[in-house]
Amino acid sequence: MKKPIRWMIIFCLILLVVGAAAVKISLGPVGNSDDIVKFVAAEGDTYYSLAPKLKEAKLIRSETAYKLYVKWTKPTSFQAGKYPMKQSMSVKEIVEMLEKNATYNPDAVIILFPEGKNMRGIAKIIANNTNNTEEDVFALLKDEAFIEEMIAKYWFLTPDIQNEQIYYPLEGYLFPDTYEFSGKDATVKEIFLVMLNETNKKLEPYKAEMQGGKYTIHEYMTLASIIEHESWNSDDRAGIAGVFYNRLNAGWPLGSDVTTYYAVQVDMGERDLYKSELEAYNAYNTRSSKMAGKLPVGPICNPGIDSIKAAVRPAEHEYFYFAADKNRKTYFTKTYDEHKKVIADLKSKGLWYVHE
Repeated sequence: MKKPIRWMIIFCLILLVVGAAAVKISLGPVGNSDDIVKFVAAEGDTYYSLAPKLKEAKLIRSETAYKLYVKWTKPTSFQAGKYPMKQSMSVKEIVEMLEKNATYNPDAVIILFPEGKNMRGIAKIIANNTNNTEEDVFALLKDEAFIEEMIAKYWFLTPDIQNEQIYYPLEGYLFPDTYEFSGKDATVKEIFLVMLNETNKKLEPYKAEMQGGKYTIHEYMTLASIIEHESWNSDDRAGIAGVFYNRLNAGWPLGSDVTTYYAVQVDMGERDLYKSELEAYNAYNTRSSKMAGKLPVGPICNPGIDSIKAAVRPAEHEYFYFAADKNRKTYFTKTYDEHKKVIADLKSKGLWYVHE
C-alpha cells in the first residue's frame, strides 16, 4: 500500500505545482505593451462587474482568476472614472490602481511621438493634438532665452545646439514615446520639458560613456539620429554605427542620403532628391565631399534608445559599406566592389528596392 500512497502524494504535488503555475499565469500581464488603455469604471460598477470589461479590454487573462484574486484580497472601494491601464500590468497592479483611485483627468490628452520623427513632424503632432500651432513650436525653438534655460537645466544639452547652422536647437533631444498631458491647453514648453525629462532618464545609463568618450554628447546624438533612419532593426544598428565610425576615422564622407533629405528639408518618400541636391554643400549633407570625415552639424531626427545605444557602443569591425534587402536583412562589406556585387545579387533575386 505504501507505493500507491507515495505515487498519490507525488501526483498531488504535481497538481499543486501545475495549478500554482496556472494561477500565476492567469494573474500575470496579458502582454508587454506599455501603451495606455483608458479603462472606464462607471458609476455603480464593482470589482466583480469590471471583470468582463477588463477581459474585453484585453487587460486580464481570466475573469475567474481576477474575481478569485479580488475575493482573496478584499480591496477597498474605488471611484468611477478613467484609469490609465496597460497590458503589461498584472491583476495585482490593476486592482491596486483601482483601490488607489488613480483616475484619469477627463481632459487629459495622450500623444504618441514615434521614433525617428524630425522637428517638423513633432510640430505637426503637437498642432494636431493640442491648442498650439506649428508656428508656436518653431517660435519657442527660436527663443534664445528658452534654449539657454534648457542648456543650464540638462547635462546633455550643450552650447553645440546653438550653432547658427542648426535648423532646430532641440532636434534629436526630444525622446520619442507616448506621453500624457493635462489637456489641450498644455503649452509647447510644458510638452518639451516632459520629453526632455524622459531623455534625461533614458540617457542616464550612458552618461559616463558619453561625457568621457572620443566624441561629444552632441556628436553621439547626431550619429544616433542617422542610425535611426538607416537601420531596419535593432540588431543591425551597432554594426551600422561601426561602419560610420570607420568612415569617420578614415576621413571619408558618411555618404548618407538621409542627411541630404534633412539638409534640403524634404521628408523621405515625399520626392526623390535632385542630383544638384546630392552634391551641394550643406552642414547636414554628408554626401558632399566637403563633409569628408565629418558628422552633420546636428541630429536629423529624434532617435530611440536602441540607436543611441548603438552610437555609444558600436560594433567593432572592418566594414565600410552596408545595404539592406526587402526582407530587412543588412549586408556588410569591406570594399565598394563587394558592395556592388551584393546589390547586383539582390537585384537578380528581386530583393532590391526599386524606386519608381
